[in-house]
Amino acid sequence: MKGPLFYSKILLFGEYGIIKDSKGLSIPYNFYNGALKKSENPSETAIKSNESLKKYVDYLAAINPELVVFDIETLKSDVADGMYFDSSIPQGYGVGSSGALVAAIYDKYAKNKITVLENLTREKLLELKAIFSEMESFFHGKSSGLDPLNSYLSIPILINSKDNIEATGIPAQQNGKGAVFLIDSGIVGETAPMVSIFMENMKQEGFRNMLKDKFIKHTDACVEDFLSGNIKSLFSNTKQLSKVVLSHFKPMIPKQFHELWKKGLETNEYYLKLCGSGGGGYILGFTEDIEKAKQSLSNYKLEVVYNF
Repeated sequence: MKGPLFYSKILLFGEYGIIKDSKGLSIPYNFYNGALKKSENPSETAIKSNESLKKYVDYLAAINPELVVFDIETLKSDVADGMYFDSSIPQGYGVGSSGALVAAIYDKYAKNKITVLENLTREKLLELKAIFSEMESFFHGKSSGLDPLNSYLSIPILINSKDNIEATGIPAQQNGKGAVFLIDSGIVGETAPMVSIFMENMKQEGFRNMLKDKFIKHTDACVEDFLSGNIKSLFSNTKQLSKVVLSHFKPMIPKQFHELWKKGLETNEYYLKLCGSGGGGYILGFTEDIEKAKQSLSNYKLEVVYNF
């Protein structure tokens, strides 16, 4: 048995801001994927994945049936038969490992599921997002539901606000020098502790004002620039966003990246931003000249995800 593939995602803009109604833009990242599988000779990883699926089944069985109903009996028996999630998506890297699993489970076991082939109205997207939010909360404590949504639909998603999301097109990639890239921090990040630091900071008025007047303002501008292909303005807004993150989201940036972050802002060779909740995993970079950025960051492996 092998189910369909579900891909990882990258939230280009909107980390933390979308909790407080900023815009966001999430794109599928086909470099990594995962699928539900059974195997005669499961590896240690497969056995571990199967163990955690057993706990997950109990959680899914208790979800409000008005939201979503699963074929729990079939799911239970498949898990008892050793089903696991075979995934190349690194966990704790901000590219949606739990999101892909959630999408795969919904696709295979949800009754009356909303399918990708339907006319995806805003209502249907919000309903899917609500279902996925509930399903993914098992892994993170609190989830927006966007990662699984992206993985399930495999199309870019524009978040205008909490209650206003739409499938969107992004400008076709160009063969220019500019690029969005990922840097591997070499550390696994955990979402829950990072989100609690953020929620704790939100209790301070100064932090809330900074979020609204700077962070969300530049995030929204980045999303608009990216979608309209206004590259000059995009880099100027990304630089501002990178500055704000370095000043106000320091705990979310692994210590050894503080200097690199600053260097990018000083030299304009690249600008770094969080990929997901931070604390480790991947860091996102934007550059107008990928060759220059590669030289400047020669100690790190860069994965290009989009070319301008």
